[in-house]
Formats: sequence, structure tokens, C-alpha cells
Amino acid sequence: MAIHSASSRSASSRNTSARTAKTALAAGAAVLLTLSLASCSTDTADTTGNDAAGVSYAADENTLVFGVVPDSVDTQTNYQPLMDYVEQETGKTVEYHESTDYAALIEAAIAGKIDVASFSGFTYITATNSGAAITPISSIVTTAGAAPGYYSQAIVPTDSAITSLTEFAGKKVCFVDPSSTSGYLFPSYNLLEAGVDPVADVTPVFAGKHDVSVQKVGEGKECEVGFAEDSEVAKSDQVKVIAETMVPGAPIVVSDTLPAELKTRLAAVLGEVTIEDIIASGVKSADTQAFRDTFYATEPVDDQYYDTIRDICVKTSAAQCQG
Repeated sequence: MAIHSASSRSASSRNTSARTAKTALAAGAAVLLTLSLASCSTDTADTTGNDAAGVSYAADENTLVFGVVPDSVDTQTNYQPLMDYVEQETGKTVEYHESTDYAALIEAAIAGKIDVASFSGFTYITATNSGAAITPISSIVTTAGAAPGYYSQAIVPTDSAITSLTEFAGKKVCFVDPSSTSGYLFPSYNLLEAGVDPVADVTPVFAGKHDVSVQKVGEGKECEVGFAEDSEVAKSDQVKVIAETMVPGAPIVVSDTLPAELKTRLAAVLGEVTIEDIIASGVKSADTQAFRDTFYATEPVDDQYYDTIRDICVKTSAAQCQG
């Protein structure tokens, strides 16, 4: 704004001053309007730390919600050291979120109720097909020298005479969950390859968890044969394996709606880390036999890594693949 001396006032200068005053008033009104709108925006903003730029958290900016589907009664115990490590390395409180089944975890991802999660490969494909904004960053390796991945195993009671998948026809078959990679999708594909329709030619029984599937098959009552992942099968002496298929490693995913710098940090923390790295960082909960039995390291994976599952979705025409 120009400053005029009192001695130079004239009609022209008075007109100029009047125009200047009007300009000042208009500018002042604009400032007040801007402040008013900012105030309204502040009053209506999401107090969880979400904003209009698309950044959002499942709970709030100080918390990371870690979602899983339990494979057994020990699931939270198995993941606790990893959650403790994430908490230490990010400075965020990590909250354990246990979904009742794979469908519930998918719904949680779509609704933005998880920030980090451990999916199965099949669940990841289904979730993204259904609109979940998530990205895989790594997969857990359980033993030194191994690659990401595990086995879907076809099992029968130890005293069973069944030796092939063709003999599953007409049987009560234990699957884990309709959205389970190793407990349903791969088993369905393998049964079809053996000439057995996983719906019409068997009586499907969904056990809900891998350890329960193993238990029911071992008992030989509700299920005569079945499927489960190798880590749970190995714990039982009541079943034996008659066939197995390698499955792409289950992904650890992060929400796309987290701030860019936090996603980068999580990718660094969870992308490639060993159990020894975690223990050396000071996470005492990692130095146990229970954790060593389920975790050795993580290795980076990306979306393309799960194309095998997409191919099997096409071959089986599984409705769950469509989301």
C-alpha cells in the first residue's frame, strides 16, 4: 500500500486514497473470508488424521492397525515380535486386529480399517479386485535359504489307504476357508486336475483354520480327507501327506492411503529383515523358539509375483476371485 504525506493531499490524491481504502477493505474482507473458511475446514476435519488429499489412517496418525486372519490359536503370539519391531522402528503404536475369517479381512481392507496386514495370496487378489487400496511389500520366509512360499498339502488320516486325489471323490473334504489360498484355491485346482469337481464330487467342510482342518481330518469323523498348509500339518502325527503344491508366499501389505513417507518407511522396515536383525534391534519378544519356528526373514515381493494365483483363478473359475 502506498503511503501519502499530509502536505500532498489534493482532490486527485483524495480520490486515490479513497480507491486505496476501498482496495484495503476488499483485501481485508478476502482475508476474513479465507480465515472463516479455514476455520470451518478445521471444525469439520477428520480428527483421526485423515485429510482431503487422500491420506488416511485406520485409527489415527499415531497408530498402525495390523490385520491378520488367525491360522491357529498362536497367531497373535507369532506376529507379536514383528508388530513390536514395527512399533519400535516407526514410533507408532501398533494395534493387533484379528479378523474372524478372510472375508472379514477383505472387508476391513476395503473399508480402510487396516494400515498393515498379513494376507494370503488369494485374499490379496480378491481384496484388490474388490477395490481395496493395498500394496504388497514382502513375504515371510520361515527357514534360512528358502524362498517365499509354502506348501498346500492334501492330507488323510495316518491309517488311511487313500494315496491319490482321485480318491477324494465322494468323500467329506476339509477345506480351510473359501478365500484361503492353500486351504481352498490351490486344492480346488488340484482336484479339478485330478478329475474331481471340488463342489459337485465331494462334500465340502470349511474348518475355518488350518489347524482345525488338520485336527478334523486326523479324527476322521467330520472330514475323511482334507487340505491345510504345511506348517500346521507338520505339527500333527494323526495325518499324512499324499500330495502337495508350492504356493506363492503370503504378502505383508500396506495401505495405499498412508502418507508417502510412512509407506516408504514401512517398506524399509518390513521389506527385507531377518530375525537376527529384529533381535539385534532390541526387540526381546523375537528371541523365542516359538517365533523362530514361524519366522526367519522377509523378502520383497510385488503385485506381479501373484500372477500365478490370477492364472489359477481363471482356470478354476472361482467366484471368490471376482471379489
